[in-house]
Amino acid sequence: MTCDRLVCANCAGPVTEGRCPVCRASRQRMEQQQGLFERLTPGALIALLAALVAALAVAAAVQQAAA
Repeated sequence: MTCDRLVCANCAGPVTEGRCPVCRASRQRMEQQQGLFERLTPGALIALLAALVAALAVAAAVQQAAA
């Protein structure tokens, strides 16, 4: 989960802007809880998956050429 669209109940501002102490604390807590793949954007995940598929295709082609 990202805090891109979250609205603070204390100041009614976007949490990403960190207008008040509640926003800043929530943003910091969410950043600490996020894992590696949660920090990646959907575009980056798609690019990573495409690179993995390409690497597997090259490995399969090399293995067939060696056989």
